[in-house]
Amino acid sequence: MPTSTEITDNFPTNWGRWGDTDERGAVNLVTDEARARGAAEARTGRSVSLARVTGSTPLTAGPAAPVTGSTGVQTIMLHTGADSPAMAELMLVNPHHPQVTHLDAMSHWVAGGRTYPGIAAADGSGPLGVRHGSAAAYADGIVTRGVLLDLVPGGRLAPAFPVTGADLDAAADRADVRVLPGDALVVRGGWHLADHLDGAEPLPGMTLDAVRWMHERGIAVYAGDIGDAHPPLPGEVPGALHQFALGRLAIPLIDGCDPEELAATCASLGRWTFQLVIAVPRIAGTTGIPVNPIAVF
Repeated sequence: MPTSTEITDNFPTNWGRWGDTDERGAVNLVTDEARARGAAEARTGRSVSLARVTGSTPLTAGPAAPVTGSTGVQTIMLHTGADSPAMAELMLVNPHHPQVTHLDAMSHWVAGGRTYPGIAAADGSGPLGVRHGSAAAYADGIVTRGVLLDLVPGGRLAPAFPVTGADLDAAADRADVRVLPGDALVVRGGWHLADHLDGAEPLPGMTLDAVRWMHERGIAVYAGDIGDAHPPLPGEVPGALHQFALGRLAIPLIDGCDPEELAATCASLGRWTFQLVIAVPRIAGTTGIPVNPIAVF
């Protein structure tokens, strides 16, 4: 079996493809033509959110704990008197928590002390946040055609199931769709990491073969309820989606998606393509940010 170094050396990379200072990665594949293709999918005006409903807990209950022991959002209510004319709160958000649907920006993954497309992590980040590859690079929004590939319509994948390119091809054949460069790929497998933080069941995950499939088809953005397997799949490279799709191919990830309503809508309409709109808050210096992806039919 090849070593992890040999796999890395032989795997495709997009580092340098769009220049030595690029911050958008594979979103550069979303050309005017790709955006127009997405806009053509918005024919009825019906819209569906791909975001999870994220609850919150009072910050007064204690400081934010590690990912497996806290909610993604904690709040403190602000009051200015018993008869206050308005209400407000402070929010502490862990953008990479599985309960929070969020975008992983280019700065999120560090390999060999560098982030995409070769910026030294020490040069690209500091106490005030990241200066290169932050989520703000997408502040103009990501708007393109979205394609849903439902791996198990009406069901869920088996625990520890390794998702391969053949599985993605089979789902595309069922939907009778062809994935095109600049598309956003949405995958449904019937699993949500946030619902399995106790580790009672091993999660299915994307394999390196599936990541290569995304590269060969020019996927610009990945979203779904299937991410990296927990624990790692036997015989597979751990963290293929984050390490290779995000880190090496510079495909931004929309983690923590809930595609259930989308899948039901696609099935009822008999179409698995739509316009996908991802509006990214203009907050500088973040490695990731909560987003609400909207599918428009």
